[in-house]
Amino acid sequence: MSSQKGNVSRSRGQKHQNSSAFRNDKYGATIQVKKAKSKVHDGLCQHCKDVLEWKVKYSKYKSLTQPRKCVKCSQKTVKDAYHVICKPCSLQLEICCKCGKKEDIVVPVNSHLDKDEQEEEPEQTKKPCRRGRKDLDSDDDYDDGFSDLGQDDEDVGDDSSGRKTHNKTAALPDVSSLDVKD
Repeated sequence: MSSQKGNVSRSRGQKHQNSSAFRNDKYGATIQVKKAKSKVHDGLCQHCKDVLEWKVKYSKYKSLTQPRKCVKCSQKTVKDAYHVICKPCSLQLEICCKCGKKEDIVVPVNSHLDKDEQEEEPEQTKKPCRRGRKDLDSDDDYDDGFSDLGQDDEDVGDDSSGRKTHNKTAALPDVSSLDVKD
């Protein structure tokens, strides 16, 4: 028996065992589960990182709704759940954000920010800004009188530095040599 005094070895296997492993998103992932899975646990020692990953895996992780007080600087700067020390204090003192011990930090605090910044830069070039889209839409409504240039391109072509196009949408006047007077 396992309750016998001094008996550390067990003669039989586990009595009850699950036939399938637990999945926290078995019936569809909720918003909280998605956020918890995408969270990067940085600034932690290996033990604390494993604890938080276990909490995420078995749906025990509860995120913070409001910032908590840091035990080192006494300001409300702790934004991550289960942490007691803010990231600036952790970086300065080189300690774990959760347990406060001076152990090897597995994932440095700012390592995932560098990756996010590199991924965001290409996305910003793909997406036009809202103002640019608004300007393009307003050009359709505005008739500037140059819409008939596409038909008389051959006559105007000698004056516009030899640029000849027969496509009506691509024909734009060359305004670089115009002088604007107030």
